[in-house]
Amino acid sequence: MNAARLGLVLLACGLFAARTASPAGDGAPRAPRVGPMFPHPGAEGWRASGHDAVRGITIGPIENGYHPGVGYGSAAYARTLDECVRQGATWVAITPFGRVGDLAGRGVDPSFEQPFAKNREDIRRGIAMAHARGLSVMLVPHLWVESGEWRAKIDPPTDAAWDAWTRSYGAFVKGWAEVAQSSRVELFSAGVELRSWVTTPRAPSFAMLVRELRAVYKGPITYSANWDDVEQTVVLSELDVIGVNAFYPLAEKDGASFETLLEGGKRVQSRVRALADAWQKPVLFTEIGYTTRKDPAIRPWEWPDAMTNVRVDEVAQADAYRALLAPLLDEPRFMGFFVWRVYADPDDISQEAEWGFSPRGKLAELVMRDAFAAAWSGDATRRRGWAPAARVPGLFP
Repeated sequence: MNAARLGLVLLACGLFAARTASPAGDGAPRAPRVGPMFPHPGAEGWRASGHDAVRGITIGPIENGYHPGVGYGSAAYARTLDECVRQGATWVAITPFGRVGDLAGRGVDPSFEQPFAKNREDIRRGIAMAHARGLSVMLVPHLWVESGEWRAKIDPPTDAAWDAWTRSYGAFVKGWAEVAQSSRVELFSAGVELRSWVTTPRAPSFAMLVRELRAVYKGPITYSANWDDVEQTVVLSELDVIGVNAFYPLAEKDGASFETLLEGGKRVQSRVRALADAWQKPVLFTEIGYTTRKDPAIRPWEWPDAMTNVRVDEVAQADAYRALLAPLLDEPRFMGFFVWRVYADPDDISQEAEWGFSPRGKLAELVMRDAFAAAWSGDATRRRGWAPAARVPGLFP
């Protein structure tokens, strides 16, 4: 084991020990913390607490200040919520963004396309509108890097710069935790794809931030790790739910058969089971999605805006969804998923290209509806430690 890997293992052990030591400091084990919605610990704790698996859709903001009056909390957003209900969703994710200039991480500007105060009130209204329709809400503060680079690589150049970044990000995420608490949001994500922070020796400062968030928000907390670094994320002991942005590749070569993709889905299920068992926490896919193109399951993280000469392929998108989700319906440790994504204005086609992620009006929407309508092994049952096999309606063959 190399020195860097050993350091991360020791760091994880240290965080785990700090999390599980008794208050008296005598080394006696302490039961994992669970929230009021989530009284049962363990890998199947969500289901054992009486909750069905999460059938979720992420509703993105309108990422253009020239389109006022159609974002969160608007009449257009109400139509999107109504569509989500008709499609069978039981949860929605709302993603307020903050702006970061570049990977130097000098700080977070909480305004996004409109002043922060207005955005905060719009999102409060949007949460209330979702609750009025019987939808639960996950609030996910997100970062938009103006330079176009990936937020996972934010890396301030000095210790002092890291301290400043931690304070600025902490103020940003605590502000949204206050909204989550006052609006009775059911689940809160402490961050999204912050690899350079949570998989490195910088991780203790993020762990401390999660503890500080608990003084603000009293519900269950997750963090949206990227699929390829969640096993190296050393703050998982601080969370109630292991969150994964699950853009796992399902095959290695273009032109893969559905059977090959399905084998990839089974490998993902195995990783979910291993994560849940290792940390004794349920696993939630905070994002899943495939673009509407040929072979989307090979590199599902590729952003549609960067693609050229794309051939739209709805069947390939639908097959990728089927292959990922089919094995997971029979996994009781799997807490559910959020589809990435639709938009706050369902009629605005300017937000992404035709070959983008949204399943709306495509064959993938039928697969999503099938999954939402199915009975999952992750749904609540009366007997702890047991779950039936999933039942799938099969509307889409």
